Amino acid sequence: MKKAVEMLDFEREYTAKGFSAICGMDEVGRGPLAGPVVVCALVMPLDEDKLIDGVDDSKKLTEKRREALYDKILAVAKAVAIVRVEPEEIDEINILEATKKAMRKAVDEIKDKTDLAFVDAVKLDLPVPEVAIIKGDAKSYNIAAASIIAKVYRDRIMREYAEIYSEYDFASNKGYGTAKHIAALKEFGATPVHRRSFIKNFVQ
Repeated sequence: MKKAVEMLDFEREYTAKGFSAICGMDEVGRGPLAGPVVVCALVMPLDEDKLIDGVDDSKKLTEKRREALYDKILAVAKAVAIVRVEPEEIDEINILEATKKAMRKAVDEIKDKTDLAFVDAVKLDLPVPEVAIIKGDAKSYNIAAASIIAKVYRDRIMREYAEIYSEYDFASNKGYGTAKHIAALKEFGATPVHRRSFIKNFVQ
């Protein structure tokens, strides 16, 4: 529980200023060659007796640990929105704009249940006040919880794609450009879930 309590410094700073329902938000999947970008925005209870032990930056956790925390987070969250932007739209508007669009939509879906949004180093025009925190998924409890939800949600999508497109090893690489993934692209070409703007160097 110590780690979770330590990650409340930003939340406490702003609850002291009068904010009562802080939304943490994070994205997963900006870099892969395939699959959607996924954003989660959520509001977690901040009472110490309701904190979830083990919540941390999703990148620091094992897949097994993230899966175990996923249901625990969703069970207690006061509000949750998960938004995905598909490869076709990423190609149309670019990954940064796709990520921003997903973030705005996610906060918009829970705007009646939050009065402040913590975002991970991205400036947005949101329907509620926002605070950008660099490397926020390692510093804010709410952002860390959002990062876990987004990561597990997207990984599950990629495992489903792995069953359809078995040559690309999506279950292991989650769409990132591993050597095996790139070799499959060169041999078999692109699938409908690939980002065409990301694979120009591998597929003609």
